[in-house]
Amino acid sequence: MNVAVLISGRGSNLRAILEAEKNNNLGEAKVTLVLSNKPTAKGLEHARAFGKKVVILESSGFKTREDYDKELVKILNEHRIDLVVLAGFMRILSPVFIEAFRNRIINIHPSLLPSFPGLHAQKQALDYGVKISGCTVHFVTEEVDGGPIILQHAVEVLDDDTEETLSQRILKFEHQLLPKAIRLISEGKVRLEGRKTRIVS
Repeated sequence: MNVAVLISGRGSNLRAILEAEKNNNLGEAKVTLVLSNKPTAKGLEHARAFGKKVVILESSGFKTREDYDKELVKILNEHRIDLVVLAGFMRILSPVFIEAFRNRIINIHPSLLPSFPGLHAQKQALDYGVKISGCTVHFVTEEVDGGPIILQHAVEVLDDDTEETLSQRILKFEHQLLPKAIRLISEGKVRLEGRKTRIVS
């Protein structure tokens, strides 16, 4: 199963995926391509260090989000990508892209969805005063952070937590959850039933 990982920033989840692949913990999945919309994304250093094919597709020069996504789809199809993994890709995907890879796009989000979708999820959790937060791997649909949930991990919110400390504790489990989801999908163990998923043995 050919995987493309899309990033915009530091790429810590990308690195966790590449480490899992190196240690034979990614099942039948192989990271074929790492793509960024930002040429300065630090995560590209991880991709190159692991010898991965890198593509940079900046949004400047495209008139619309749809035009950008059409080019993105073209690149991914050229590389015969089976699964698209969003690992800190800071663009909202248009229906053009989502339809092209329907049920083949996954994302990691730093909250227990459906709570606190969108940006600054950790700050939202602290502001709301929840006692438990965490992270979620889900399929991507047209609704932002609203697709079927694949895996979740709960993280306790401490009384003295800041956005930074909570983010760091959640990130540790993101690094475990995202490679696990890729492995399960590659092994055919994730079944979609309506808007629910089932993990089969």
